[in-house]
Amino acid sequence: MSDTAEQLPQIFDELERCKPWIEAAISYGGGSHTFKDVVDGILTNKMQFWPSEKGCIVTEIIQYPQTRNLHIFLAGGDLEQILDYNDSLKEYASLQGCDAVTLAGRPGWKKVLKDLGYEQQFIVLKQRIDS
Repeated sequence: MSDTAEQLPQIFDELERCKPWIEAAISYGGGSHTFKDVVDGILTNKMQFWPSEKGCIVTEIIQYPQTRNLHIFLAGGDLEQILDYNDSLKEYASLQGCDAVTLAGRPGWKKVLKDLGYEQQFIVLKQRIDS
C-alpha cells in the first residue's frame, strides 16, 4: 500500500474537521467552488492542504508563462494560526520553484498581511452576466 493510500483516512478526517472553515471561506468566492471541488483538488494534488488545530489553508501552484506562484486559495479559522503558516508557505513555495506567494481575498487581508511583506498588486472586479 502506498503512503498516500495509508494517509487517506487521516486526510479525510482532517478535511471533515476543517470543513466549516473551508465552507466559510468558499462562501466569499462567488460560487466558484464547492467543498467537494476543494476535496477533489487536494486528493488529486492540484491543491495543498495545510490544517492546524484552529484553522486551515488551501493553496495551489499557478504556473504563468513568466512566473510561478504559490496561491493561497482559501484560509479559514483562527487568524493567528493562519498567520503562523507564513514562513512554512514561503519555504514550500521556494522548494516548488515559485517566485511569490499570492492571494485574492477580502479587503481586510491587506492590513492583516502588511507586516508580513504582502502588498497590493491589483484588484479584482466582477460583473455578473445574467441570462
